[in-house]
Amino acid sequence: MMSSLLRRWSLRRYDVQVRLFVLPYLLGALVLILLPALATVSVAFADYNAVSTPTWVGLENFLRLMRSAYVRISLRNTIYFLALAVPLRLLGALLLALFLQSDRRWFGLHRAAVYLPTVIPEVAYALIWLWILNPLYGPLNMLLAGIGIQGPAWLTEPGTARFSIVLLSLFTIGEGFVILLTGLRTIPRSYFEAARVDGASVWQSFWQITLPLILPWLLLLTFRDMVISLQNTFTPSFVLTYGGPYYATTFVPLLLYELAFDFFDFGMAAALLLFTYLVIGLIIMGILNLVGSEWGADDF
Repeated sequence: MMSSLLRRWSLRRYDVQVRLFVLPYLLGALVLILLPALATVSVAFADYNAVSTPTWVGLENFLRLMRSAYVRISLRNTIYFLALAVPLRLLGALLLALFLQSDRRWFGLHRAAVYLPTVIPEVAYALIWLWILNPLYGPLNMLLAGIGIQGPAWLTEPGTARFSIVLLSLFTIGEGFVILLTGLRTIPRSYFEAARVDGASVWQSFWQITLPLILPWLLLLTFRDMVISLQNTFTPSFVLTYGGPYYATTFVPLLLYELAFDFFDFGMAAALLLFTYLVIGLIIMGILNLVGSEWGADDF
């Protein structure tokens, strides 16, 4: 009887301790995530300039978005960036994880080198690329000149400036690399040994074993990268080009900043934010439906 009471008391005490440890996180999520999100939704339907009292305008902010040429340009640039950067980042992370998953000598140093650009502060990373992409003395154009190719003026031409933002995003794949490396190491080696005994080639083993088992990890990174990569366009576009040339690098985060803190049009900025996440949500649902119909629900 006494031991049962002691056990109950200890379990209750443990539950209380767990709740106390989780409480700061829940309070932080409430103050820093939930309340600002609710405020953003409410401001999206109001005319608000941070000085006067918000005025309810209904869907007027969203109608203004549809009529704005700058919004269409930023959305087109953002879709271009996501369509190139997200698949290339996933492909690079997967190839490096496949190549560096073994415990060979020096591979630990190589894995650290892959992760290193991820921990560099964003402004410092953008300034490094400002030097790399310099058309006169930048190392990239000097390297191209060494093999007989005339390097472009990367940040002063619309096409190359937009691609430059994609290019610098391809080297900050450390987090995705670590996640995929972990996913690959969860696959039992016995599967590959059995496939080798059955005469399967390396490509067949990858297609029939590795890819189906790593697919949930790839989907997770795809959804994560669509949001994180979009947010990470702000610093390079702000530091390197400030949206230029000719609005070629004006992505949604930079336009949100300009609407909110240059023009103090918080209502339209909030509406653009909601519209952007709605579009990303629809894209994610489309990917899930496509993958589900291709692989079947049992594969997940």
